[in-house]
Amino acid sequence: MNAATKATAVPVREGLVVEGLRKRYGDHTAVDGVSFALTPGSSLALVGESGSGKTTTVRMLVGLERRDGGTVRLDGRDRSTRPRGRAERLSRAREIQMVFQDPYLSLDPRITVSGCLDEVLRLHTALDQAGRRARVAELLDQVGLGAREASALPRGLSGGQRQRVAIARALAVEPRVLVLDEAVAALDVSIQAQILELLGAIRRESGISYLFVTHDLAVVRHIADEVLVLKSGQVVETGPTARVLDTPEHPYTRLLLDSVPRRGWRPGGR
Repeated sequence: MNAATKATAVPVREGLVVEGLRKRYGDHTAVDGVSFALTPGSSLALVGESGSGKTTTVRMLVGLERRDGGTVRLDGRDRSTRPRGRAERLSRAREIQMVFQDPYLSLDPRITVSGCLDEVLRLHTALDQAGRRARVAELLDQVGLGAREASALPRGLSGGQRQRVAIARALAVEPRVLVLDEAVAALDVSIQAQILELLGAIRRESGISYLFVTHDLAVVRHIADEVLVLKSGQVVETGPTARVLDTPEHPYTRLLLDSVPRRGWRPGGR
């Protein structure tokens, strides 16, 4: 079904509920009344072209951008107000974690992989040194890395390995929601498939929710239960992934799908 661009109440009490999210930069409205719900253990893809408002939306959810309007609730708790003190700020950070497109830019090039994960655990948990060491090993195993990668610096890893480290770091605090902002866009197709398979396994095992931001509809089927299509900061279509991708109702969604290269496709139709 087509989604109304006006904010409407989303009748879900658990999980992440976003209502009427808005953001302006001067005269430009980047996000205009975006509403959606992400139930526990589900995966929602936010799709649209560059400039559609996808990244601005998720940056507001994790607190990297201040919203101009709307509300954000997680399991019934309002995240729309400013956190009161360091403890609440850290608590909110643990609830929603983010994995970026380029893990190399988000990893400290001077710190080994194990040191990176240990740093997160020291900040967010009460584990002692032995407990943190065991947890680091557990996290690395969860994302398919081992002792060799644990002692490496980011520059000594492949792009796929660095993204696995970024995922492990996000999972270290056991978030309720993992936001993946173009998290496989910089990887080649074979590595993309491996990371998507890994993310699927983690979701099945942990029950974590995913908010997957992408412009690439080719990967949406493999990661998302539902799709929300953004155009110029507004929701133009939303629904189950198979329905939206197989029988899109909005012209913009059809345009996005027609832009996906297929076998025999040539630029300009030549």
